[in-house]
Amino acid sequence: MHLPRPVSFPSSPWVALCLAAALVGCGAPIEDAAEATGRSSDALVSTNGLTVNGLTVNGLTVNGLTVNGLTVNGLTVNGLSTNAFQSWFSQDPASSEMVMRYVVKCAMAAGMRLTYQSPATGKSYQWDGSLGLAPGWAGGQPATVAEQQVVSACLAAHANKYGVHVNISVLGRDAVGGAMPYSTDELSTYNEKEACFFGNLFTNEGVFAANDGAYLDYDESTVRTCGLSSWSETTACTPMKHVGACRYYCTLDTTRTYYTRCTYNGVNYRPITTRMLPQDIYRCGDGVCQLTEKCGTSNTADSCAADCGACP
Repeated sequence: MHLPRPVSFPSSPWVALCLAAALVGCGAPIEDAAEATGRSSDALVSTNGLTVNGLTVNGLTVNGLTVNGLTVNGLTVNGLSTNAFQSWFSQDPASSEMVMRYVVKCAMAAGMRLTYQSPATGKSYQWDGSLGLAPGWAGGQPATVAEQQVVSACLAAHANKYGVHVNISVLGRDAVGGAMPYSTDELSTYNEKEACFFGNLFTNEGVFAANDGAYLDYDESTVRTCGLSSWSETTACTPMKHVGACRYYCTLDTTRTYYTRCTYNGVNYRPITTRMLPQDIYRCGDGVCQLTEKCGTSNTADSCAADCGACP
């Protein structure tokens, strides 16, 4: 398994989701495309850290990241030179920079780099590719629907409402059906099935998450709750919508390792599937007051007396 590589996503009018750090190991191909073998025998690994607010779609089409900006002109310098993009970026440079880091890492391949100099401040930015999920868009072509979908899913997969870094394995296919490679070592290390993510942020269709593993027990919690949810926390990551279990919407690949297509509201989407480390699921009573736990008098994450003590 490769060492983790940083991955980032956009935030602000583009995508306001909760991205936290994650080790992303990439998996294999997309459903209606031909089966493909992995690009290598090794897993691709990346780190996420986007917050839920980074996936907000307010102004996505209006402010130019779609109609007049990146989706039409391609994820290149030409796309960044439009007034629409510059206006969007300058509204909140710190948040927008985070979003662009994740967009580029999801869409562009390793070894590719996108640079931008803000005309408002003169500050220069550079964002490195990693996963290569949208090769046409990365090369300057208008983003296809498949590219919009898989990049949206990738952004959602890197989000958590706490905005912290967590190692995860990411599996799926790129926009042209190519398999994201993974290893048996990766699957055995990240052996906790987490979630599937799908949708389209570029068209305001929204983004959706569903449990691939079992729902969290009453005394369990995780910073990855945008994907691996409990019955009581299915709306914790607005604007990402939790819709239940992957098996109700999605089709597995022939090896039953990851999902190749998810259908929701009559639309077929290209999803991303995630797995996580077992130790990133916390249990009230393990002796550590985790970020996801609170003081109280009971044995649930919201009232964990054993780990966090009684509230003052």
